[in-house]
Amino acid sequence: MSRVGKMPVAIPQGVDVTLSNETISIKGAQGTLVRNQHALVKVVNAAGSLTFAPANDSAEADAMSGTMRALVANMVQGVSKGFERKLNLVGVGFRAQAAGSKLNLQIGFSHPVVKDMPAGIKVECPTQTEILIKGADRQVVGQIAAEVRAFRPPEPYKGKGIRYADEKVVIKETKKK
Repeated sequence: MSRVGKMPVAIPQGVDVTLSNETISIKGAQGTLVRNQHALVKVVNAAGSLTFAPANDSAEADAMSGTMRALVANMVQGVSKGFERKLNLVGVGFRAQAAGSKLNLQIGFSHPVVKDMPAGIKVECPTQTEILIKGADRQVVGQIAAEVRAFRPPEPYKGKGIRYADEKVVIKETKKK
């Protein structure tokens, strides 16, 4: 059996879990997340924790029990604490500004770039060169951060562009005569 799948997921105070035949619904302070249950995984809610077990002895069922456990653990953490990604803008004149559910970027193009945020995602700009993307769904937060970074990824010669806060950009040496 999967090592990850063996560990139960603890349900913190203030988080409600609803199991049906097809879906798992988790509700907390940050919002509500719903995921479809996989047919090869049995989910049991007992004594304030969720346990996951493969429905049969196949390798796919074993793998899916670990995957479902990890996904549900991320859902529980998302509705209780939330997830965030931090991006930095590096470049002369690069600026970011959060306006409601929109992110306005001035990143060296002749026009400003505007990114609309989906429901459940909040964007903040503590300074003009920092962007904080917050939300309950880990996958959506990471996807939005990747889409914002894709507008101007860091280039290898000067390092200008949008990068993750923990990202290291290796600067290449320029061509010599």
